Amino acid sequence: MSTPESGPETHRANPRESVGGPVTVVSAKPVVLSAPERGENLQVRVSAPATGDGLPVIVFSHGFGKSMDDYAPLADDWAARGFVVLQPTHLDSRTLALPAEDPRTPRVWRFRVEDLARVLDGLDVLEASVPGLGGRLDRGRIAVAGHSWGAQTASTLLGARVLDADGVPGEDMSDSRVKAGVLLALPGLGDDLTPFAEENLPFMKPSFDGMTTPALVVAGDHDQSLLSTRGPDWFTDPYTHSPGDKSLLTLFGAEHSLGGISGYEVTETTDESPARVALIQRLTSAFLRSALIPGDTGWREAAAALEQDAEPLGRLESK
Repeated sequence: MSTPESGPETHRANPRESVGGPVTVVSAKPVVLSAPERGENLQVRVSAPATGDGLPVIVFSHGFGKSMDDYAPLADDWAARGFVVLQPTHLDSRTLALPAEDPRTPRVWRFRVEDLARVLDGLDVLEASVPGLGGRLDRGRIAVAGHSWGAQTASTLLGARVLDADGVPGEDMSDSRVKAGVLLALPGLGDDLTPFAEENLPFMKPSFDGMTTPALVVAGDHDQSLLSTRGPDWFTDPYTHSPGDKSLLTLFGAEHSLGGISGYEVTETTDESPARVALIQRLTSAFLRSALIPGDTGWREAAAALEQDAEPLGRLESK
């Protein structure tokens, strides 16, 4: 079993506003999981509410170049709303500076999927990293989430598969421990990739036919990818082409950062909108709680509130 290699830094974050008032969030980083076959041990950030029991778990996969230190607007809010949030740093992170010529580079997308599975395998270690967290996780209520490439990584654990050069679905890497997902700006089908993407990103040819696990897909209607010749509707493919219990939140005016989910005041955000980020926080939390906790009505109530909003920031549809 994986064990921490060094004592993680633990800190008590500022109280975050949640549904029931201010909630103190506690984080530990880096918690190190041994991964010799990866060539680099896996570093994980753990965030959790300071109190509460039976806490559901979200494993979050960051976008290209990011790390466990990004996406604080989501991680902080989810933890304040009663989730334990686990954020691994993948090999493509700029913090690791993996050279392009590194022999692992062509397989980074697979290492990413394995990272998420390793996090689930290492729950004992991760739980022990935060003082007072032991025994408070509900291991039967686990979700995955991700943004951009991270959403592609997360979708694989929900049942999405990568097509080979002949269009045949590759290995099924779904994980039965995962009960729900949130997929933010997830790239669509690989039929209309740009020449660069065709040549350099062969894993961007997904099949969503087997993505049966319940999921919320979030797309911006102004998100024009440089990797596809299609328009923003490309990011709705995961909803359109997957079976089962799915919902699609289309955000009006949102580009790839979806209003700024990757960090507080980050310079790369081209469509900064605190209101849009707040909507994502509310709806993703409500969706996951209702998907993981039978009888929870938060998702139905949040969807009704959006529908009744006189000036909505987006629209919801479900199937």
